[in-house]
Amino acid sequence: MKTTEIQELIEFITQSGLEEVSIETEAIKIHIKRSIPVPQYITSSTPTSLLPSVPNVPIVSVDTHPTTMGADHIGEANYITIKSPMVGTFYRSPNPDAPPFVQVGDSITKGTKLCIIEAMKLYNEIEAEINGKIVKVLLDDISPVEYDQPLFLVDPA
Repeated sequence: MKTTEIQELIEFITQSGLEEVSIETEAIKIHIKRSIPVPQYITSSTPTSLLPSVPNVPIVSVDTHPTTMGADHIGEANYITIKSPMVGTFYRSPNPDAPPFVQVGDSITKGTKLCIIEAMKLYNEIEAEINGKIVKVLLDDISPVEYDQPLFLVDPA
């Protein structure tokens, strides 16, 4: 296996969200393991209106560190940022005709569906892991999203 092939494999694993992969052939044995802190994830199934079934997936990463966004965002220091657990496409509603899962001002509890992120033709429901109130939606509907990109600001009070 060439160095470029190994680098491409590592990049693919990073983008896919896999944490560990082992490959063994007659010529080579590769074991790749990501060393990232394990966030507190919850699981959910895909909405039945979009796909019949999808295996459980990590759902949401919550950043409890104060948000620092500059002088024009004073007061946001006490908000919690809900971040994307994967790379994909951000959807605010289950289908184009449906209202968004949450809007600014909505109160949320643990397990509240916040959005959907499509990754590799799989629709992953993102659920709240905290209680609070949606203060800001940081992305537009049908936007590309990166791993760990902020999605929502939540006031936990």
